[in-house]
Amino acid sequence: MSLRSFARSLALLSVLSVTSGLLAAPAPSENEPGKKTVNINQASADELARLPKVGSKLAGRIVTHRSQHGSFKRVEDLMAVKGVGEKMFTSLKPYLTVSGSTTLTEKVSSTKGSRPASQPRAPGKATKKASDPASPAK
Repeated sequence: MSLRSFARSLALLSVLSVTSGLLAAPAPSENEPGKKTVNINQASADELARLPKVGSKLAGRIVTHRSQHGSFKRVEDLMAVKGVGEKMFTSLKPYLTVSGSTTLTEKVSSTKGSRPASQPRAPGKATKKASDPASPAK
């Protein structure tokens, strides 16, 4: 191998190692600036209830699960809590973290077919169970 080809190979290797470092995207931080998250290992029931589709009852279950089983290792471990399935978890995941501080300060509203809790159902819109004997048959 001539000195010239060796120098070219060395230069090419240098360029590749430098550009590969530049092209590799940094791992996204769990607590990016501006991203509102809830640390499921430290949050109180009130803080957990700020998550979309999470009320006080489910928030209490999360806190109870955490106290009985210890800290969550991964955010996916939240699915071990009764009431948190894959669908629910998917809607919560953008707001969850297992480290850092809780930065979510206001309730996140559910987007699909939601109505504020302060807004009651319209008259005549109450759901009736088919097995309810008090319901008139149609």
